[in-house]
Amino acid sequence: MPILGLLLAFILVMILSNRRTRHCKWRADRRHDREGQSCYRCMVCGVERFTSDGKPPKDCHAETPPPSL
Repeated sequence: MPILGLLLAFILVMILSNRRTRHCKWRADRRHDREGQSCYRCMVCGVERFTSDGKPPKDCHAETPPPSL
C-alpha cells in the first residue's frame, strides 16, 4: 500500500509541475543586480537572466536544455 501512495504522489508531481522550468534551478545573484533588475543564474546550465519583478524567470533560457531522464 505505501508503494501505491508513492506512485500516486510521483504522478501528481509530474502533472502539476511546470515543464518549462523543470530542469532549472534559479538562484539570485545579488552581485550582478542592475538598477531595477534582479539577476538570476541557473545552477544547472549556467544561464544568467535579469527580471524586473524580483522573481526568478518562468522559462528555461538555455540554448540546449539538459537531457530528460
